[in-house]
Amino acid sequence: MAPSLDWLSRLLAIIPVRGQLDTHCTYGAPWRIDQPRSEVGEMAYHVIVAGSAVLEEPTGDSPLRLSAGDILLLPHGEAHVLHDGGSIPPVPAQTRAGHNLRISENAGRGERLVMLCGRFVLGRPQDRLLRDYLPSRLVVQSAASAGGGSPGTREVLASLVLLMRDESITDALGGRAMLDALSTALFALTLRLASEGREAPVGLLALVSNARLAPALSALLHEPERPWTLPVLARLCNMSRATAARRFQKSLGRSASELLADIRMTMAVGELRQPSSATGTVAGIVGYQSEAAFQRAFKQRMGMTPAQWRRAASVSTQPIRPLPS
Repeated sequence: MAPSLDWLSRLLAIIPVRGQLDTHCTYGAPWRIDQPRSEVGEMAYHVIVAGSAVLEEPTGDSPLRLSAGDILLLPHGEAHVLHDGGSIPPVPAQTRAGHNLRISENAGRGERLVMLCGRFVLGRPQDRLLRDYLPSRLVVQSAASAGGGSPGTREVLASLVLLMRDESITDALGGRAMLDALSTALFALTLRLASEGREAPVGLLALVSNARLAPALSALLHEPERPWTLPVLARLCNMSRATAARRFQKSLGRSASELLADIRMTMAVGELRQPSSATGTVAGIVGYQSEAAFQRAFKQRMGMTPAQWRRAASVSTQPIRPLPS
């Protein structure tokens, strides 16, 4: 019998994520990075290894200061600006091809920043389940002095960051493969640490940090084909229907039935990628009693029929874009 998976392992089995470290930045103040909006299906990330940075909020909110050990993830892919925090025009950066990634440097003489920049690539449209259920901006702190979360997770994450830094500046055999694998692990560890925080943001991370709702989340992720109803989920959590509905809405920002529908659609597109999987078979796998019901739900959620989606998927791929030379 296969071992049962925790919620994060199960989620990442449904939604495969591939990481790629693109650029090793070493800047002296003043410096500035204007990063355009991410490609569809991609999430930018930045890791502050040394020094500090300021993230300008596109919403106009107060800028966010990032320190060494901070990991910034932008699940919604917005364009963003990072800078040293001063008002002096930046010293131009020069970018060259390194052994396994780009090296970006400037001649600034102020506080030195060392930062790793990359992206996480998710299959489409499975990426919607993560993008829609994660905050637009997620910051976790791997520094030992940071509060919240498990010290063990922070220590592992801090060690991973240092290993990524070392691999990014070393011409070692298999370096590119190592950096991509470490980037992929970075995604899982970032979500793990974020879910352990005392004040997880609204969305999936807030839901998993609510121990009372954990049985419901596990049930939805592991057995989405079952005809789950709110009363049944409430009983699993030992609470009333009204309490379960209220807690789901407060933590997740939407209902349990909406989450179930999104999990089912995410699994469905994975199954539809297989040419041998008949639409009726996929309908049963993800919990619909008839192919017609599945067709209606899929079109409502995805904007096209399963057949149309399958045809579109057969002529499109989602490769990781190569690094510029």
